Amino acid sequence: MARALRIWLACAALAAASLALALLLGSSPIPAGELWRHLVVPDDSAASQVLHQLRLPRAGAAFGTGGLLALAGALMQVLLRNPLAEPYVLGVSGGAAVGALGAMVLGLAVAWTHVGAFGGALLSIVVVFAVAQRDLGAAAVSEPAEGTPRLLLAGVMLAAFWTALVTLMLALAPEARIRGMLFWLAGDLGATDAGTLPAWALLIATLAMAPLARSLNVLLRGSVVARTLGVPVVALRRTLYVVASLATALAVTTSGAVGFVGLVVPHGLRLLIGNDQRVLLPACALTGGAALLLADTLARTLLAPQQLPVGIVTALIGVPTFLVLLLRRR
Repeated sequence: MARALRIWLACAALAAASLALALLLGSSPIPAGELWRHLVVPDDSAASQVLHQLRLPRAGAAFGTGGLLALAGALMQVLLRNPLAEPYVLGVSGGAAVGALGAMVLGLAVAWTHVGAFGGALLSIVVVFAVAQRDLGAAAVSEPAEGTPRLLLAGVMLAAFWTALVTLMLALAPEARIRGMLFWLAGDLGATDAGTLPAWALLIATLAMAPLARSLNVLLRGSVVARTLGVPVVALRRTLYVVASLATALAVTTSGAVGFVGLVVPHGLRLLIGNDQRVLLPACALTGGAALLLADTLARTLLAPQQLPVGIVTALIGVPTFLVLLLRRR
């Protein structure tokens, strides 16, 4: 327990430092000595308004989104028993992209873009679950297959279908709207109005999965072993799928398809602190939030006042990091 507390405190310190940087830095920097005063006692100054109206809501959305992606990635890696699985492997991001871009093509308001993204993601979740539920149910008695082949195939095929629809919409969309569509596909927090909703969702999801962490450790040893030890394998696997998919859906709805956070963070932490889900899941929530906060801060400040899509920053950092992790694993 002492080791887990030390790890969580280190991750929390990283998250706090990332939050401070996100609030301090920007096209109009705020002096470090004034940050606490502006946070506690808002006033009519430009710095206070920028902090409370722009940076604080965006930082909350970035932290919640990054934590949700990392947590979903860790859960998917348990569900599929593959340390290289990631939140988008089952086509949730593709469904969200079709819904969001469809709203953009029709010229609807920003709120409808979020509604379309979440609706498309939910549709993907339902379709994949409907196709693969028999395999998920059979996983408790079928060790070789583990219930994942049909789940993976359904996700991959559905993702290919969504990709074709996205390409079609990009080809037919008016040129004036293509830039916004590309920003969404690259992952962008510039237009989000989710505020602290992703952060609250992250807290709820982490607390909901904490009591199941011990069972997840047993499930990693195989369905037959888990069933022998009294773990309700069918219910647990379905819970994993639903929680991970909903977390991914909310994250994608908030920020678009931000890549690599849900893959690199859980995999990197697993190499550093081990594969005990009781320790790993809270660490993923904190570190994933910190990672996306840092990436979003870079996206806002590298070419300020121009802003980059945060997904570009995560890809530029995530690809080399992941290659290093693969080399270390080998």
